[in-house]
Amino acid sequence: MSKELLLKNLRNVPDFPVPGIQFKDVSTLYKDAECMRVMVDELYELYKDKGITKVVGIESRGFVVGAALAVRLGAGFVMCRKPGKLPAETRQESYMKEYGKDTIEIHTDAINESDVVLLHDDLLATGGSMKAAYNLVKQFCPKNIYVNFIIELTIEGLNGRAVFDKDTEVTALLTI
Repeated sequence: MSKELLLKNLRNVPDFPVPGIQFKDVSTLYKDAECMRVMVDELYELYKDKGITKVVGIESRGFVVGAALAVRLGAGFVMCRKPGKLPAETRQESYMKEYGKDTIEIHTDAINESDVVLLHDDLLATGGSMKAAYNLVKQFCPKNIYVNFIIELTIEGLNGRAVFDKDTEVTALLTI
């Protein structure tokens, strides 16, 4: 994988969404065809032999690469969304963010006990939203759950990987 290509195309937005934050904008990776190919190819190599049957993308940036990867793996794609966005019956999981409570949901018929699930999102910082998605998927009792990000931030004070069980495989294409 060309980490240099991805890093070169990753946009940093200072002071977004609040002063002092260096926002990692992955939309610049999505708009570049070569970056998309590199990301999907690398993720395919990581997961091609894991028996993945469903890729769950976390709203909304997790939908982009998650859906492309699902196609490449021959797996289904499941959207994990904010409340009120999915039209049929759902299961929900709430979690705390630095500025309040949030909730995500998945259709009740999206995952079953025979599935092997890959959860995908763009960025791991504190791990709150992905841990909620992980807990939500666990309610369906799939055979296994893997967790993946495009970017893992390892700056002081952020230890998102620590929120997952020690036996959960967590990977990231880039560590910053």
